[in-house]
Amino acid sequence: MTVNTPLCFRGKKILAPMVRVGTLPMRLLALDYGADIVYCEELIDIKMLQCKRVINVLETVDFIAPNERVVFRTCERERHHVVFQMGSADAERALAVAKLVESDVAGIDINMGCPKEYSTKASMGAALLSDPDKIESILTTLVKGICKPVTCKIRILPSVEDTVNLVKRIEKTGIAAIAVHGRKKEERPQHPVHCDVIKAISEAVSIPVIANGGSHDFIKEYTDIETFQKATAASSVMIARAAMWNPSIFRKEGLFPLKEVMQDYIKYAVRYDNHYTNTKYCLCQMLREQLETTQGKKLHAAQSTQEICEAFEMADFYEETTAIFEAKKTSLETETQYEDDQMEDPDVIKMAVRFDKREYPPQITPKMYLLEWCRKEKHPQPVYETVQRPLDRLFCSVVTVAEQKYRSTLWDKSKKLAEQAAAIVCLRTLGVPEGKLCEGETHLINKRKREDRECLNNRDHGEDLSEPSHKKANFIAETSDMNVPKM
Repeated sequence: MTVNTPLCFRGKKILAPMVRVGTLPMRLLALDYGADIVYCEELIDIKMLQCKRVINVLETVDFIAPNERVVFRTCERERHHVVFQMGSADAERALAVAKLVESDVAGIDINMGCPKEYSTKASMGAALLSDPDKIESILTTLVKGICKPVTCKIRILPSVEDTVNLVKRIEKTGIAAIAVHGRKKEERPQHPVHCDVIKAISEAVSIPVIANGGSHDFIKEYTDIETFQKATAASSVMIARAAMWNPSIFRKEGLFPLKEVMQDYIKYAVRYDNHYTNTKYCLCQMLREQLETTQGKKLHAAQSTQEICEAFEMADFYEETTAIFEAKKTSLETETQYEDDQMEDPDVIKMAVRFDKREYPPQITPKMYLLEWCRKEKHPQPVYETVQRPLDRLFCSVVTVAEQKYRSTLWDKSKKLAEQAAAIVCLRTLGVPEGKLCEGETHLINKRKREDRECLNNRDHGEDLSEPSHKKANFIAETSDMNVPKM
């Protein structure tokens, strides 16, 4: 049994959170080269709360948005080393996100240093520095609400005194460590990093201080990390751009040649199905002044992961790895299908159908038609039993009508869609209209139109519509009984 030791922030070399850079391939590569802790890129609380957690065939844990885009991907290799950084300006939202990801990460961080407008406009990032009460509320709520360590990352304020006072107040919230980017929010990488301010903070508080911002002035190779740490008297050092340019900066033995580093990065990008645009961006950051070389031009022109691999003479690796992935995917699908078949009731009538709301009039669904038919035929109302498959989190529903069961053989991404698909199977088996646009107007649609006309007539005659008429009230009750799904 693996013991989950709480994350320690003293004497550590840390990969900083970097937008578009701090995705899974870069984090794993940094760990391979010697990083102790890796931060993911900043992810916004509202976006994360829209995600569902899925265990991937890749053996990763994915948090997937409604548009099927992977917002955050992690794996067992980094589970005790990765800190999830979020952008938030609301304590309750921050806590909800923290609870969503808590079992898959080693710690939670709040970004309080990003000076970009997209962040500050939403009162996140560096905007929080001018609202200590909100900072205190967010951090206190997280510390009390989750079991994993909580950190935050800030920039320095215009005066040393104000910065130290803020950090002392932050320390009282109970956080495990604080990362300090030694520049003010209006300063950029070309401005000198203020080591003296980080040092003043380190000497003023007892929690670990993580020094950040030394890539331009200090850190060019591994031994420079210690130089920066001594100059700031910090407990640990967090590295951003120097690691982005060459993540082997974490190697005690010295930097690897860039070509070897980029090939190692590509291997992780392929193995973990990283989106090619993200892979391309990170490789461009590594190449920098070599972008005008033949290889750089090939990379710039690449429009897929396969083309990126070809640009780096890794076509064979791409083909072998994708073949293994496809074989594994097929094997798991076969295994899942076998499990489905084993659980299958031979008396259930099945069809391969899906519900597409674009094929139906507004507010009209197969479930409504099936309920209407059952009432007309004096049958009990349909009963839906829905299950979720653990492997991919998809849903399947069985509907029972007149003691006969019906289901679709296709699994859906939501409970509502699965129920609609089951209703379609039943209606098609019975030869009953399901309400599709191509079927023309039917009783249920005409009924809706009559009700709409009556509503308009009542309005024209000046009736008080704040209290529905008797007939309208009956219709509302009827549609409520139908359990009409929200479209």
